[in-house]
Amino acid sequence: MKPSRDISGLIEIMAALRHPQTGCPWDIKQDFASIKPYTIEEAYEVADAIERNDPEDLCDELGDLLLQVVFHARMAEEQDLFSFEDVVEAITRKMIRRHPHVFERSDADTPDKVKAQWAEIKAGEKADRAARRAARGLPEAETPGQLTGVPRALPALMEALKLQEAASRVGFDWGAAGPVLDKIEEEIAELRAEIASGETEKAAGELGDVIFAVANLARHLKTDPEDALRATNTKFRTRFAAVEAGLADQGKTPAGATLDEMEALWQAAKLKPEQD
Repeated sequence: MKPSRDISGLIEIMAALRHPQTGCPWDIKQDFASIKPYTIEEAYEVADAIERNDPEDLCDELGDLLLQVVFHARMAEEQDLFSFEDVVEAITRKMIRRHPHVFERSDADTPDKVKAQWAEIKAGEKADRAARRAARGLPEAETPGQLTGVPRALPALMEALKLQEAASRVGFDWGAAGPVLDKIEEEIAELRAEIASGETEKAAGELGDVIFAVANLARHLKTDPEDALRATNTKFRTRFAAVEAGLADQGKTPAGATLDEMEALWQAAKLKPEQD
């Protein structure tokens, strides 16, 4: 089998990997649940390539993400659920349906009108999907309400942001960042109290409240909390690498250094200008 620019080649490769007798033992044993973490990881690696402005890596990571789609579709086809072609047909149908201003007739001629139209069409799709579930005797995916449509499977930080955005649309929100800061301080005080009491489980709950409130502050500052945290992660990597380099110059490793020695090098690293 040779590399191909045709999607059918990738589909054939996945079918070969999943062949019960001649396929790859690791690929054969996978299912939707076991592959899910890899799908999420590949999506984040696409985001990382974009943030690093690396087109070559982006091309490679998009291929890895596409492989995840093909993998899930192959497993579904083996169970007579759906095929890759069904996935393609479903998304093309959805895009045509959600863009009547492009493929049909519509007065949505501004970004705001397009956004409103998209929300209206999406709401209709959810109602249709709920009706189909009911016809098959399946329970509703979630209780109808303002937060309906915020997927529970999102990364927790993203889910928090979308829950807050949904609540904000009906006025359940602070009007400025100041009260959110007050809320963060309130939640921190409650966290301190639970830590002092030794109530580990309750402390974990209060920690969640603190993180939720911080995500809300990011929203009021018009900052994506995921991006803000990722930037801090990058900064931490750079500064800790400087600590390791400083220790290496002294013939030491982090494991063989004291906290005071590492803290001194950390503070020195903080004084250096951040690299772009």
